[in-house]
Amino acid sequence: MNRTLVVIGHGMVGHRLVEEVRERDPEQHWRIVVLGEEPSPAYDRVGLSAYMTEATAEELMLTGQEVHRDERVRLRTGVGAERVDPRTSTVLTTAGESIHYDALVLATGSRPFVPPVEGAELPGCHVYRTLDDLDGIRAASEAGAEGVVVGGGLLGLEAADALRKLGMRPHVVEFAPRLMPVQVDEGGGAVLGRLVGELGIEVHTGAAVDSVREGTHGGVSAVSLTDGTVIDTDLLVFSAGIRPRDDLAESAGLERGQRGGFLVDNSCRTGSAGVWAIGECAAVEGRCHGLVAPGYQMASAVADQLTGRGDTEFGGADEATKLKLVGVDVAGFGDAHGRSDGALEVTYANNAAGTYAKLVLDDDASTLLGGVLVGDAETYGTLRPLVGKPLPAAPEQLLFPDAGGGGGTGALPEDATVCSCHNVSKADIAGVISSGQAEDVAGIKSCTKAGTGCGSCVPMLKSLLDEAGVVTSNALCEHFPQSRSELFEIVRATGVKSFSELISRYGTGRGCDICKPAVASILAGLSDAHILDEEQATLQDTNDRFLANMQRNGTYSVVPRVPAGEITPDKLITLGQVATEFGLYTKITGGQRVDMFGARVEQLPEIWRRLVDAGFESGHAYGKALRTVKSCVGTDWCRYGVQDSVSMAIRLELRYRGLRAPHKIKAGVSGCARECAEARSKDFGVIATEKGWNLYVGGNGGFDPRHSGLLASDLDDERLVVLLDRFLMFYVRTAERLQRTAGWIESFDNGVEHVRAVVVDDVLGIASDLEDAMARHISDYTDEWAAVLEDREKLSRFVSFVNAPEAPDPTIEFTEERGQIRPAPIDLPTPVVERDREFSSEEVSA
Repeated sequence: MNRTLVVIGHGMVGHRLVEEVRERDPEQHWRIVVLGEEPSPAYDRVGLSAYMTEATAEELMLTGQEVHRDERVRLRTGVGAERVDPRTSTVLTTAGESIHYDALVLATGSRPFVPPVEGAELPGCHVYRTLDDLDGIRAASEAGAEGVVVGGGLLGLEAADALRKLGMRPHVVEFAPRLMPVQVDEGGGAVLGRLVGELGIEVHTGAAVDSVREGTHGGVSAVSLTDGTVIDTDLLVFSAGIRPRDDLAESAGLERGQRGGFLVDNSCRTGSAGVWAIGECAAVEGRCHGLVAPGYQMASAVADQLTGRGDTEFGGADEATKLKLVGVDVAGFGDAHGRSDGALEVTYANNAAGTYAKLVLDDDASTLLGGVLVGDAETYGTLRPLVGKPLPAAPEQLLFPDAGGGGGTGALPEDATVCSCHNVSKADIAGVISSGQAEDVAGIKSCTKAGTGCGSCVPMLKSLLDEAGVVTSNALCEHFPQSRSELFEIVRATGVKSFSELISRYGTGRGCDICKPAVASILAGLSDAHILDEEQATLQDTNDRFLANMQRNGTYSVVPRVPAGEITPDKLITLGQVATEFGLYTKITGGQRVDMFGARVEQLPEIWRRLVDAGFESGHAYGKALRTVKSCVGTDWCRYGVQDSVSMAIRLELRYRGLRAPHKIKAGVSGCARECAEARSKDFGVIATEKGWNLYVGGNGGFDPRHSGLLASDLDDERLVVLLDRFLMFYVRTAERLQRTAGWIESFDNGVEHVRAVVVDDVLGIASDLEDAMARHISDYTDEWAAVLEDREKLSRFVSFVNAPEAPDPTIEFTEERGQIRPAPIDLPTPVVERDREFSSEEVSA
């Protein structure tokens, strides 16, 4: 590393530059120093609104451990630039440090614009730009109160939706005659305004804030609009645009654009040698761009120049936008307003459905120039890449491809940009598919990065796979052409009771280690029969067959249920006595259980009998079923607790015990936001609020840890249980084999939004059916250990040798460590390597 690159600004674009340089500089010529004013490293500012209700700051972070471990990168958070001196090639930091640079990239971003209105400086006035801004808005919010957002653009509507989710009654004030005036036309704005209004957001277009009134408490008390409207409120959010942060230009002697921003050429170079500017602070040939995609393109161009890949230029901005704002699809692309000479428009409005679509064509209606979509933006993916290209089909066929038109990805030319975030063309994607490098969407993402930005092109990636003839099979295995969810519905609809009947009617062959346990789980979930009844016993894998977990030396571990980890001293004594009597190793698990290891198979029934007599039952630690519902101590003992988390955890664990599923299910209940039960890393997590419970779904630990997403807020006890009934049964019925809740949720196009629509809003009309199914499961529950103890035939299977049922397995041996047993080391055969032997030519050729 013999050269130093200083990057001022660690937002999304600054971070992208660092990543691009690291990737292009394997010889490690560049040492990179990054200055970031905010206390946090770069985060997904586009997804900032999720931080208000469903995502943590950690989940929004863009930097991974690989950056922090990289010796080439020195990231300074909480440190900005005070001054730049191009004559000495130095940057003076706000920490008083002087850093020499060989190359300097300004990525300082922008700041929110606050209109110069009286009272805008009062307490209660906020902007919507950073994590700290959102923390301030959340702290100042009051459920049921009025809140005002100034600005009806992208960020303004997101801010209004955030207030709505906080329980406030938001107003949006927009100076233009319609919402999102930059992206949509008058017709689209009218539909958007109506849809937004139906969601409880009051819209004031054609108006501006005249003044902000001060209350007796010294903060905001009301807002006066230019149309005479007065809104009583304590909370005002300015989201009326941005201005480039170009303060360093003066000290550095850099030229600014007419409307601000560091003036740069198409290569993003300023007038000073070795100094570039990228992102929202850069005025490329005088024009600033306020979207992240152009910033990424600038970062890529500069990275090419720094790493000797040529004088790559910024190729111009794709200002196309597709967002789901406050639950409403909105998209604008190309010449959305038809300003080109001779432009023609094709519009379609369906007031009943709340949709609006417009295509802008050139003067002979042969080339697509742009368009607007509101209410339904499904065709955005195929329309945007066609901008500037000849129409492959009639306009109405492009707008409604499902009606037999000529739209779809097949209509796209090879050079069409499918992923504008990473500038990936249709030909790039087709190449990795045809070469066999990518067989699914995940493979395309890995090979090309397409779909890893805003994600709006992911549906197109699926279409391109389909059109290439790549078929992703959902078959459970070679014996069943159906998926697990399809088999579940077949069993439910036909009442099939056995594996042999199912495979004879709907499959082929005799089954395998994949389909047998999966079908056994389905049958167990739809029947009140014991999982070891008759034929079912032979289908189970080892753990389910012995209702215990087999360990490495052929012994088993026994895990009795301890709901929420709450246990009486007498029961603790019983566990200790059982462990002592049978010589078992004991360990407290992470799921608030006492795990007892080292039980021989013939000991299992006697251990269970002692446990069942003491009031224990199977904890299902061996099954694809509900495992644990972890809990903190809640309001009983904790001075921070706001709800009784122990009682709720016990209630949920007892309700869902024995529930068979495609994969194991773990859960947690925390009594306050401090999250001592780590509920958000569970398949479902419940976190107490002052108003009730927040329900999170789709988290897990393990090999690929995930945080869960918010499904519903501030639920009372009964509503929480109802939604969990629906969620779990919907998962059990529709997930595939070994698919945890996280992967299952991600399999839906809209992820947790789709699950919310089904579970909370009941858009499919199946809520009562799911609730009934859960009620049957609860009423049919019996303890599997106790049932075995009452059945002589089942008991007879718990032996090491069928012909010598009293004889223990002589190969099982233990040693002792720290006062407890552990498996004795096993002498394994060691291969002998002939190092000096010469091989014959026949052996080599063979």
